[in-house]
Amino acid sequence: MKKQLSLMTIVILLIVSLFFVYQDKGPKFSLDNYPKVDGSTVTIPLSEAIASKLTGRSLEEVRPYILHNKTHEAYVNLINKKADIIFVTSPSAEELDLANEKGVVLEVIPIVSEAFVFLTHTENPVNNLTVEQIRQIYAGNITNWSEVGGYDVPIIAYQRPVNSGSQTGFLELVMKDLTPMIPPMERVVAEMGALIDAVAAYNNVPDAIGYSYFYFVVDMWGNEKVKLLEVNGVYPNHETIRTGEYPIKTSYYAVIREDEPKDSKVRKMVEWILSEEGQSLVEEAGYVKIK
Repeated sequence: MKKQLSLMTIVILLIVSLFFVYQDKGPKFSLDNYPKVDGSTVTIPLSEAIASKLTGRSLEEVRPYILHNKTHEAYVNLINKKADIIFVTSPSAEELDLANEKGVVLEVIPIVSEAFVFLTHTENPVNNLTVEQIRQIYAGNITNWSEVGGYDVPIIAYQRPVNSGSQTGFLELVMKDLTPMIPPMERVVAEMGALIDAVAAYNNVPDAIGYSYFYFVVDMWGNEKVKLLEVNGVYPNHETIRTGEYPIKTSYYAVIREDEPKDSKVRKMVEWILSEEGQSLVEEAGYVKIK
């Protein structure tokens, strides 16, 4: 009996010690020495969750320290060494050119799986578009919803400004070698949330289409008057994004400068985000972990 108790005690002590070792994994920061972080609007909740975990502070306590200046400005700040790490969508051609001009090489590291989604009004009878139909709509070759199974009304296709994160995604992931039509200024919407609200606006007919990132539409800017469209017959949700079944796939990235020292706290932060613990936090924050 004594031997059994002794063995049990050893096992318990071993479990406890492993628990504390596990708890100590990853870089530790205070609010005073936390790296200078910037990023896209859509990654603010992710950035806050990471900061909370790595500083041991509440979300309310870290929130004033997480200041995202949107995608383009975040890249500019990283290139000019005003930020240590940024959580963003992919860089635009202009941002890569700026880095090259400054002699900066960017390391673009995927940390979250994401989908680029298209949305329309809930009253629109169209539920599914193919990638090619979307391309032709934005190239100006399909101009009426009746051409894709909808009402006989002109399609109002909203876009975002050049160098916004969603416009870069739209050009790279969807249009690729096809040039989109130049829309009237009133159809270029500066804010992602404003674009969703523009699509939700009902002007006698549900005629609008727009685009964004899945997380932003579903978790950050809910609007019950819009619906996500299936693409190639696949509806975007956590499962189809995680498995890669949804066809327009992308990521959110941690971007650092290539000259960042190999043992720096910023690199340790990225390593932790990609760890099992870090990816669990990604899911807890509502994002889709890297496959």
